[in-house]
Amino acid sequence: MAQVSRLKRRYGEEIVPQMMKDHGFKSPMRVPRLEKIILNIGMGEAIQNPKSMEAATADLTAISGQKPLMIKARKSVASFKLREGMTIGTKVTLRGQRMYDFLDRLVNVALPRIRDFHGVPRESFDGRGNYSLGLKEQILFPEINYDKIDKIRGLQVAIVTTARTDEEGRQLLELMGMPFAKEN
Repeated sequence: MAQVSRLKRRYGEEIVPQMMKDHGFKSPMRVPRLEKIILNIGMGEAIQNPKSMEAATADLTAISGQKPLMIKARKSVASFKLREGMTIGTKVTLRGQRMYDFLDRLVNVALPRIRDFHGVPRESFDGRGNYSLGLKEQILFPEINYDKIDKIRGLQVAIVTTARTDEEGRQLLELMGMPFAKEN
């Protein structure tokens, strides 16, 4: 049987009782939980340099532990020299054990490696308890070998929860260790 990640164990033992008490939930099934985490690298440069897509795919595979999907353009845009069907990005959807492992690495390894880090923005919720975070460099993750990258790329992280409000989602992520910036 697979080993349960420490973050998932902490969710069941500490976070669920804490949120039931704070929000007055009657059932532990009402407590918000993580549904999925989506990692996305948009590659506008792939139009001129198709080799860059291979490097981005390799980086995303190393970070996530699973093979990413290629994202194709839905429309043609002449000003961007983009035709429908061209590959313009790559994404991965993490669920279950890989999702918890990734969030643990993000919070405890990658985010502390950011220079002059003062926390992630508190406002990046969508109104339904889901959180989006943009990282400027993929080299924050220790799985990426700094000597083998061809270019620094950004990475979009979307954390989807079952929370009904932003406050519930924020508290869930705070209890999971997400380092939000201090309010001014």
